[in-house]
Amino acid sequence: MLDYETEAAHYDETRGGVPRAEAAADAVLRLLPPDARTLLDLACGTGLVTERIARPGLRVLGADAAHAMLRTAAGRLPGRTVRADARRLPFPDASLDAVCAVWLLHLVPFTGQILAEAARVLRPGGVLAVTVDKDACHDVGSDVDALLRPHRTPAAAHDRADRVTALAAAHGLTPAATTTFTGHGQGATPEDTARRLRAGYYASWFHGDPATTATLTAALASLPGPDRPRPAPEYRLVSYAKSAPGAQPV
Repeated sequence: MLDYETEAAHYDETRGGVPRAEAAADAVLRLLPPDARTLLDLACGTGLVTERIARPGLRVLGADAAHAMLRTAAGRLPGRTVRADARRLPFPDASLDAVCAVWLLHLVPFTGQILAEAARVLRPGGVLAVTVDKDACHDVGSDVDALLRPHRTPAAAHDRADRVTALAAAHGLTPAATTTFTGHGQGATPEDTARRLRAGYYASWFHGDPATTATLTAALASLPGPDRPRPAPEYRLVSYAKSAPGAQPV
C-alpha cells in the first residue's frame, strides 16, 4: 500500500481533483435516505470528497488513519474530523444515519472488519455506501488495459461486489441501491501508467517483479499517444441498509 502520509501533499492533483470529487459526492448523496442527518466518511483522505457531500440538514464527519491526510481534511471540515482506524471507530453503537467509504475496500484485506464496524455505528435503517470492483472499473478496454489485463486479478479483489455483499449480510446489512459515477481525470496515459507501475501505485493488484515491470513499461512506451488520456473509468457505488433488530431477511 502507498504511504498516505507522504501522498497527502499531492494526492488531490493526481486523483482527478474537484471534478472527480464532485462526481463521487453526488453519487453518495443519491444513495442516502432523505431523512439521514449524520454521515461518517471513512478514509476521508484530504476531505475533498467529504466536503462536497452536502445538503440541508446533513452533518458530515470525516475519519482517516493518516495524520497528513487528516490535517488537510481538517481545514476543509473544521471541527468535523477524527483520526481513527476504520476497524475501531470512536462512535457509540447505533449513533449514525449513514457511513460511506469511497475507494477504501480495494486497499485492505480486512473488509469484513470494516463492514462490521460500520454496521455497529449505524442506526437501524441506516445506510452504508461503498465503492466496489474499483480495479476492474479501471479496465475501460483501451490499449493500455490490453497490456495490464493479464496482470489484474479481479477474482482476488478485496472489494469484489459479491464478496462485499456476502460479508455485509453477516452483519445485518442488505443491498439497497447502486449507482455509478465518472472518474474524471483518471483516464490512463501510457506514460503515467508506466510511472505508476514503477512507483508501486497499483499494489492492490499488480504483484510483478522488477523484470515484469520493466517489460510492461517498455511495452507501454511503444503505444501511440503516450501522453493522451484513454477514457475515464466509471466507478460503482453500492448501498447497504442496516436491518432493524429481529427483522427477517427478505
